[in-house]
Amino acid sequence: MIKTPVFGITGWKNSGKTQLVTRLVGEFTARGYRVSTVKHAHHNFDIDRPGADSYRHREAGASEVALVSGRRWALMHELRDEDEPPLETILSRLAPCDLILIEGYKRENHPKIEARRTATRDRGALAPEDPNILAIAADHELTEEALPVFDLDDIPVMANFITTHLGLKRQG
Repeated sequence: MIKTPVFGITGWKNSGKTQLVTRLVGEFTARGYRVSTVKHAHHNFDIDRPGADSYRHREAGASEVALVSGRRWALMHELRDEDEPPLETILSRLAPCDLILIEGYKRENHPKIEARRTATRDRGALAPEDPNILAIAADHELTEEALPVFDLDDIPVMANFITTHLGLKRQG
């Protein structure tokens, strides 16, 4: 079984992770790659709304609810008393694609770029404690950094870095 290449964007809350992931998705899809994403949420999140039929199905006790239309489908799995599944379990449920970008999952064992913003500078760097962080994307100058540093807005250069690191074949 061929394993889909995975690359992550990590950082503290409000460090620019979501914006960076969405811009990288746009860059990779423009280059002809089929991209999937996984986002880790730390809190009790919900993609459903009270009163919706699918919400009512889950509230009634359904373990999984598939919501399907002519334009998209979603599968919600209610954990109930189960532990959060490992990242590998989630990755195995994704449809085939060329690249999976992961947002969050600070402590997982996949290659990552750490996002840093001036506003979160006081939280401290993650890279010194995580050998899987291969580069930094920042909105401020970092002169003492041993890893490659990218401007947080330089999406094509970061996409090139990811492509080279993962050995992705040119698409399109």
